[in-house]
Amino acid sequence: MRRLSRVRDLLAGRMDTALTEALAGQLGATKEGAHLAMAMVAGEIDNTGAHQRMRAIEHLGDTQRARLVVELESVLITPIDREDLFRLSRAIDDVLDALRDFVRGAHLYRLPGQTGFTPLLDQVIAGIEALDEAVRALASKPSAAVGDALAAKKAGGAVRRMYQYEIARIFTGELTADKMKELELARRLEIAGTAIATAADAAAEGAMKR
Repeated sequence: MRRLSRVRDLLAGRMDTALTEALAGQLGATKEGAHLAMAMVAGEIDNTGAHQRMRAIEHLGDTQRARLVVELESVLITPIDREDLFRLSRAIDDVLDALRDFVRGAHLYRLPGQTGFTPLLDQVIAGIEALDEAVRALASKPSAAVGDALAAKKAGGAVRRMYQYEIARIFTGELTADKMKELELARRLEIAGTAIATAADAAAEGAMKR
């Protein structure tokens, strides 16, 4: 019965519900990871606590990605190319991995102040939220997904530009150990921004092929 329902959805041009739920689950975990990182830099949770919590969030994201892979193997037809769906899922996973590395690095480096990362994280969160909207639009209105994907890509680009400004700031004056740590942590967020842009491209390309 479930398979017949999925076939009807596909014939009607709707995204398979199980695929949508798996992608949304991945994005939910990624969004939770980004908000955890924001709480950490704001001092609402200490670095050690954030590091421990991130482990559980990463496991949740991995579980949802594995679920998507299983669903892709079990369905005969997808309304969006399998390659685009897999690339989208992989890029979302890369965003969460970069956030994990950021939190882990903050735990290891123990920088005295981390609020300077707030603007970068603001854009990372904006990009993830736009990706979430794009995925939900793929399920009901693929044409709207393109606009949401473009918004996500814009946020990813903003992260990369802000990282360049961070490089310029850090290399102004004496290079200390703390400045090099800041550079490495900012690089983790730049990687997240690049992955957001990659995910946005996959979502937009998948929607435009419809």
